[in-house]
Amino acid sequence: MAKSNDKMVANNKKAYHDYFILEKYETGIALHGTEVKSLRMGKCSIKESFIRIENGEVFIYGMHISPYEKGNIFNKDPLRVRKLLLHKSEINKLIGKTKEKGMAIVPLKVYFKGSLVKVEIGLAKGKKLYDKRQDIAKKDQRREAERDYKMKLR
Repeated sequence: MAKSNDKMVANNKKAYHDYFILEKYETGIALHGTEVKSLRMGKCSIKESFIRIENGEVFIYGMHISPYEKGNIFNKDPLRVRKLLLHKSEINKLIGKTKEKGMAIVPLKVYFKGSLVKVEIGLAKGKKLYDKRQDIAKKDQRREAERDYKMKLR
């Protein structure tokens, strides 16, 4: 089995709770030097972030990258809009899918792949309240089954 050298920086667990993730895409992101250094230290949050497509380009809004301590004048605004790097065919496919009712593009995780920063985005459909309740009930059932299994092993 090949060893992957992907280092997770930020994860958006709430996206899996609020949406059904239909497709996932791996994208690059346009950053400046001090932002990459801050990401290497793990200072990133994508909890409140969202993605929009404007003029055939994909942008991520609300992604917070803390300023690098030793960056002085080279630090950028922590909440600035950043461009995501995708192929034109993928962007056109996403545009077509997001025109449907209830579809959105959400960031799922930020990670390093080798020396490159990657953002995993997902094409998502919003969950209703009853869907969320069903997921919680399934989790509870699975936990109970695991707990019973452990008790039987003892």
